Amino acid sequence: QVQLVESGGGLVQAGGSLRLSCAASGSIFSANYMGWYRQAPGQQRELVAIIIITGSGSTNYADSVKGRFTISRDNAKNTLYLQMNSLKPDDTAVYYCTAVKGGISYWGQGTQVTVSS
Repeated sequence: QVQLVESGGGLVQAGGSLRLSCAASGSIFSANYMGWYRQAPGQQRELVAIIIITGSGSTNYADSVKGRFTISRDNAKNTLYLQMNSLKPDDTAVYYCTAVKGGISYWGQGTQVTVSS
């Protein structure tokens, strides 16, 4: 069982930065991979970034955020991060943390990110 709690969202001007955090109640070391998704009003939830926890530690990003967002983890703190730079109004959404472990997906409650123009 894994419980995820996101934090770090807020209101920022275009061009600004935010860092989202996702604290896991259980050890994320045993998860297969973790990631960030986002959902804007009236749109489907979309993948933002993922990181492989077991094995390579490789990362993958949506084309829309490549070069601007960075996903990372701190196993000692059981925390996943998403550093978001050069934010755009199109990045406005609720951001969700997810962990996949043993074929089961766990989700946080989401944190709102609003980017003003």
